[in-house]
Amino acid sequence: MGLAGGPTDNDTDSESSLLLPDAASASSPAISQNVPKDTFHLAYIIYFTLGLGFLLPWNAFITAVDYFSYIYPGVSVDRIFAVAYMVVGLCCLLVIVFYAHVADAYVRINAGLALFVVSLLVVPIMDAVYIKGRVGLSDGFDVTVVAIALSGMADALVQGGLIGAAGGLPERYMQAVVAGTAGSGVLVSFLRIITKSVYTQDEHGLRKSANLYFAVGIVVMAICILFYNVAHHLPVIKYYTDLKIQAVNEEKKEKGSLTGAQWRSTLLEIIGSVKWYGIGILLIYIVTLSIFPGYITEDVHSETLKDWYAILLITGYNVFDLVGKSLTAVYMMENAKLAIGGCFARLLFFPLFLGCLHGPKFFRTEIPVTILTCLLGLTNGYLTSVLMILAPKVVPIQHAETAGIVIVLFLVVGLAAGSIVAWFWVI
Repeated sequence: MGLAGGPTDNDTDSESSLLLPDAASASSPAISQNVPKDTFHLAYIIYFTLGLGFLLPWNAFITAVDYFSYIYPGVSVDRIFAVAYMVVGLCCLLVIVFYAHVADAYVRINAGLALFVVSLLVVPIMDAVYIKGRVGLSDGFDVTVVAIALSGMADALVQGGLIGAAGGLPERYMQAVVAGTAGSGVLVSFLRIITKSVYTQDEHGLRKSANLYFAVGIVVMAICILFYNVAHHLPVIKYYTDLKIQAVNEEKKEKGSLTGAQWRSTLLEIIGSVKWYGIGILLIYIVTLSIFPGYITEDVHSETLKDWYAILLITGYNVFDLVGKSLTAVYMMENAKLAIGGCFARLLFFPLFLGCLHGPKFFRTEIPVTILTCLLGLTNGYLTSVLMILAPKVVPIQHAETAGIVIVLFLVVGLAAGSIVAWFWVI
């Protein structure tokens, strides 16, 4: 597997299998040479937009940190939000992965998108009718955390289904989804820069900024709902959906309908096939979430840039995360063991970032922190994209969706663990 993933007119991406410990080689029905073209790259654009959409609510909440920190002083907003979002998402994914074979992904994704809209409406409505700029209303913060939890549930429904669906498609569509997730961070970061430049940093300006983030989020989610329901009618998506159905039917003829015990056995086989990819993803997000955004927004400071410092660091991270996730459209790392090794190597970010707090004077200045933050984003993006693209290809096509959900489960465990580690690792 060399060059792969970017938007081209040819959707017949090679699906070479990988030889990892305990990994199963991919098998699928023969793919016809008459694969429908992705006209105007519409399917690619839709999957990119869906990837952008399901992370936008989280990014809206976490990027409105100025507003929440003003309204709820003395509260560690970033870290509490992260734990609530990730833990709820993890619990929901655990349920989904055991019932993926009987639950309809189409229903799950639409329900999740609708739930995203509900959660995004909570903050602006509460701000307009109850908070009204008042400071320190603890019950308002409690409701906000509930909205975050709803977003976590929606994320599990949408991300699990979407990554699973993309796993049964050519590599470029998984790359589109993963790049879209980074695109949401970039979009909200630039919105934050614009609002901080345009609006005053007082009660009224912060309220306007936050409401803009959530309004944009609601509009994008509405577009995602429309796009997702259009995607099923595109010839290229229908083609690969039919391949999956064909494979499922062939498996039923061969083995019969799966009983609960058979499904659990199959699930264990799938987990065994993708576990090394999952361990890599797990490590990526333990490292990333233990540093970003809590360390960036609360532990490092700049006398020159003042409150712009955290905003610029977050923007730098998000831009380089997008660059990393887009690089797989240009060059795809062939050696999965090397990619997983890179995930272990990222543990070096811990002593490096710790040095930015307690190391030599130069190491505690803006330049090293900025470089490390951008490298954190770049490696997060590229390694995530590589492993997410490769993992579903090591199982038969009829199980690619479940493999995708399992990988998302590893990802969310990493996010949740990283969010918790973020409370403790900085001395």
